[in-house]
Amino acid sequence: MPHDKAASIIVFDVNETLLDITTLEPLFDRVFGDGAVLREWFAQLILYSQTMTLSGLYTPFGELGVGSLRMLASIHGVLLADGDLDELKKRMSTMPAHPDVVPALTRLRDARFRLVTLTNSAATSSPTPLERAGIGGFFEKSFSVESVQKFKPAPETYRLVAGQLGVETSDLCLVACHLWDTIGAQAAGCRGALVTRPHNAILPAADVPIPDLVAPELSDLADQIVQRWRPPRSESHA
Repeated sequence: MPHDKAASIIVFDVNETLLDITTLEPLFDRVFGDGAVLREWFAQLILYSQTMTLSGLYTPFGELGVGSLRMLASIHGVLLADGDLDELKKRMSTMPAHPDVVPALTRLRDARFRLVTLTNSAATSSPTPLERAGIGGFFEKSFSVESVQKFKPAPETYRLVAGQLGVETSDLCLVACHLWDTIGAQAAGCRGALVTRPHNAILPAADVPIPDLVAPELSDLADQIVQRWRPPRSESHA
């Protein structure tokens, strides 16, 4: 959906976009004998979160994550111990930020953009995963889909952010490394900016929204955002 209006609020996806999910690989390597099963697990988690929303149902993302691990263990004929499930929860709550995250957030903050996050994960008490990763202080507010009980890319999730901030969806630019997320944001009236990190790319098919901006790393994407939509000083927010 085209816009002429600049996006002044940058909304970041969290898992894989900001936080490095590859730190879960040792668990999958130990349990399944192949760290690459992490990608299978994450794909199933996203598939079933979206399935629940399309079906009018809701289960918290963390519970779906544990359930997806149990399902994969059954598929692969692997026995899970309680310690494996505890390790998954611990690793999911302590993922570090990607190396390009702090430079990118600093660049956007210095350019006077407002920064928030929107995640499928449930809200947690302090210290949050963002705080543990050392980047919580960059964000004005962190939003979770649990308040609407629908997972991204349902339009209600992006409208939640606009509504809570008292702005239009056209004021928002969603930054994510998942095309399904930018598609949902653009369909809801937001801008979309895709960081293609390994395992993510454009989907060349009819009527699939192309992101407004695309870059392989977050630092490059931040530069593009600044060049295109840098807000004037009069719109600066503390």
